[in-house]
Order: sequence, then C-alpha cells, then structure tokens
Amino acid sequence: MAKSHVPAARNVLAILRLLSTIDVPISASRIRSELDLPRSSTYHLLNEMVESGFVVHIEENQTYGLGLAAYSMASAYSTQQPLVRLATSQLREIATFVAGSGHIARMSGAEIVYLQEVRAPGAVSLVTDKGVRLPAYKTASGKIMMAFQSESEVRAAFSDKGASAYFAPYKKQVSTLRARGWAEEREEVSKGQATVAVAVKDHLARPSAALAVTFSINEENLAREAAVVDRLALLAAELSRRIYGKKAAD
Repeated sequence: MAKSHVPAARNVLAILRLLSTIDVPISASRIRSELDLPRSSTYHLLNEMVESGFVVHIEENQTYGLGLAAYSMASAYSTQQPLVRLATSQLREIATFVAGSGHIARMSGAEIVYLQEVRAPGAVSLVTDKGVRLPAYKTASGKIMMAFQSESEVRAAFSDKGASAYFAPYKKQVSTLRARGWAEEREEVSKGQATVAVAVKDHLARPSAALAVTFSINEENLAREAAVVDRLALLAAELSRRIYGKKAAD
C-alpha cells in the first residue's frame, strides 16, 4: 500500500494509537521518541488534539493521555453492536405490550441517531426508523440522555437558533428526570403518539444510549405507561451490567 500523502493525518493517528496502547499518560518527549517525530510538529499536533478533545494535557506532570472524544468514539464502536443485539428481543416484547414501537438511540452532538427500531404488529409507522436523526431536545431519548450529561454538553445541544427557547424549561426538569430516571414526550415528534425513555449508563454514570417505547395515546396505553417504564429500566440496568460490568452505574 502506498504511503499516505498527508503526513499530519498519519501522525495524528499514530499518536492516538500510541496513547491507546499505554496505560498511563506520557510526556511529549516520549511521544516524539516513540514515533520519531520532529519536536515542533509533535507539540503542534498535540495542541490541536487537546483543543478537539481527543487528547488531554495533564499540566501537573506535563503528560498527555487520551481525551473524552477518543473514549467516546471507542465506546460507540465497542457498544453499539452488542447493545442492539442484546436489547432488541426484550425491547420488542415491551413495545408489543402497548402495541407500539421500541427504539435504541445514541447522542450525536445536538441530535440523537436511532440505532434500531422494532414494531409490534399493527403499530403506527413513525419517522424514527433506523439511521434517522432528530433534535435531542424534542425526544424522550434525548431528554433523558442529556439529563446525565455535563452542563457544557447540554448547552451545546440547545445552541441552534430554534432550540434556544427550549433550554430554560428543560433545565427546570433536569433534577426530576435524574431522580426518577426516565423522560417522556407527548406528540412532540408524532401526532397522537407518546414516548417514554430511559438511559443506559456506562461505568462512569454517563449515558451511552437510550431505550424508548412509543405508543398511541389512549386510556389503555396510558394505564400501562408505568409498567413500560419499569420494564425499560430493568432492561437498561441489565445492559449496563452486561456491557460495562458490575461497576456500571445504577
């Protein structure tokens, strides 16, 4: 294979690969030595990677380690497929309980992206098909995942012009969402439909995904809503344990 004609890109990937193979943060001089990079290029690349969140600079001992952006990418790759595989069957059963649709979603910036949709027989066809993206603040899945994100991440999700008006009302709900562990929306995405969602949290208590069920708004389904929430919460806890281990957040 021909050598890359973009050496900066190649060096960035080499730095990420190196940092991913060493258990502790390391100095810039060691990075230069291990990868045989020029001193000026090394610091320039590291500064850019720190700015973008892929590398973190630990000032106390002048070392560098993987940043949150790098971990997020690794988490997305390592959990997306097992998450869908492990959750789909039970999610379909829960959705069938209210003749609705079940969804698995992840945050992607200010949006959520649907990884999976399962429908009960005769369920209404929705816009939330696999691969579809929607503004996070409009969906139950987005609301519950944002409840466990940092302040800066939540503000970023409401940064678009049309979303800013929703920020203050959402902030008033956050403590309630965290305490009860689930979010809901009524006809904000689809007319005549309601959705409840819970977060699947990783070992750092951060939301790695959301499980949701959407159903037609009628007396029978609303009476079953609490049971749907309970079943989603049990499934989310099971997924956290199986994917992230015993230290996964409750």
